[in-house]
Amino acid sequence: MRILVLNPNFSESITERLVATAAKAAAPGSTIGAATAPRGVPYISTRAEAQIGGAIALEMLAELHRDYDAAIIAAFGDPGLLAARELFDLPVIGMAEASMLTACMVARRFAIVTFARALEPWYQECVDLHGMKDRCAGICMVDEPFDLVSNVQDEKEERLVAEANRAAQEMDADAIIFAGAPLAGLAEKVRDRIPVPVIDQMAAAVKQAEALVSLNLRKASIGTFRRPDAKQTRGLPAALAGRIERKGDA
Repeated sequence: MRILVLNPNFSESITERLVATAAKAAAPGSTIGAATAPRGVPYISTRAEAQIGGAIALEMLAELHRDYDAAIIAAFGDPGLLAARELFDLPVIGMAEASMLTACMVARRFAIVTFARALEPWYQECVDLHGMKDRCAGICMVDEPFDLVSNVQDEKEERLVAEANRAAQEMDADAIIFAGAPLAGLAEKVRDRIPVPVIDQMAAAVKQAEALVSLNLRKASIGTFRRPDAKQTRGLPAALAGRIERKGDA
């Protein structure tokens, strides 16, 4: 099984962290490939940046989708996820949706813990988009500056653990999700210091991808996720234009 990890920001160091976490979670026989956005922002934290990252994710998927059995959009707010499911035939997983669905299997309510206050509006809208408002106890943020986003989980580990424990004890969260691509892999490091299950966003996405590939579900030919009819394009990258225009084997 070939799983593609798509990082819709341009930080190669974050891609490396995501891939390392994905490889640990992958079952024997699953292989992990990766792609990093060639442009955009170093990490996504706003609605505008999410729109940019989502469009870039679609471009990367158009180039690579035929080489993989499943793809993961590896940004917690799931930029471009629903559009990717509309355009492409392979299972496309969002880290946020996968981690929240996984948390719901072990928790009545979960809390999201992240590393910057700027992320909260986008993450809240992602929770609402996936229909998880009633299952989310809240979003907790470390409201402090950091030096390098690629090292933020190491730099702010103690504060992130403190926020997770506060969510469990004061917000009645039955599970914790550490959210944001730079926090991939943190759950395994700190799980014994938090009294409720801790969900790793990247690991959850890999396991959901493996499950969907194994189920071998057909692509919808009707409904909201059927592939759209062909439409003329202008100025788009060739692979994405071919997919939208339904040209040949695009």
